[in-house]
Amino acid sequence: MSESFWNDFRRFFVRGLAAVLPALLTIIIIVWVFNFIQNRVGRYINEGVLYLLSLFFKGRTPAEWEQWWHQPQRWYLNGVGFLLAVIGIYFVGRFLASFVGRSLWGVIEQALTKTPVIKQIYPNVKQVTDFLLREERLDVSRVVAVEYPRKGIWSLGLVTGEGMGPLRETLGAEMLTVFIPSSPTPVTGYTITVRRDEVIDVPWSIDQALRFTVSGGVVHPAQRWPDRRPAALPWAQGAPKNRTEPSAGDGQTRPQEQEEPL
Repeated sequence: MSESFWNDFRRFFVRGLAAVLPALLTIIIIVWVFNFIQNRVGRYINEGVLYLLSLFFKGRTPAEWEQWWHQPQRWYLNGVGFLLAVIGIYFVGRFLASFVGRSLWGVIEQALTKTPVIKQIYPNVKQVTDFLLREERLDVSRVVAVEYPRKGIWSLGLVTGEGMGPLRETLGAEMLTVFIPSSPTPVTGYTITVRRDEVIDVPWSIDQALRFTVSGGVVHPAQRWPDRRPAALPWAQGAPKNRTEPSAGDGQTRPQEQEEPL
């Protein structure tokens, strides 16, 4: 076969894989979570239920109860352990919402963060789970670009609110608090306070900005940036108001005055 056929095949295969893979991975993760709960937790709950049945109903042994339990017409009983596991997790959450539960869990977490090997893994896993499952989401108003960590290097940031009051009063300027997410894990980052006239609004959504950060800039939203810098930027204030354009007669340049706004 010709080389062009393989190039086309590879290009379309990668395009199809990019379209199908997210859905497949989502299904795989859901099935894996279900099987994990069922096999690692629900199965043992089912065994406990069978043992309790053998205690309260003396007519059958645990083995006989298990044979009765797994009869084809009683397939729905296999989900009893999964359902009880979900209910158990709910009550754990209710307990941790209380003062006693929070205090007890705080002691357990301190012990985990001081245990060798575990302390290298648990904090990182907790950061990811807290970011994905926390109830209070980061209040982000818009996406901006800011020169950070130094002039000439632009970073993507999320505006989380107004700047600190003392800075605003001292500098006499509008300030913004911007969260700079790190790549490829936007769970961590830096919180900075900058002048409002030193940031550029980016026409991206929050999801697009996070995908851009997680992918290391590979996933680039197909949206245009502003064609000009805001006039309030410091380096734009000193820009010349006139520009030159070739003259029709002598080939030299002559100044063309800007039109004053009405």
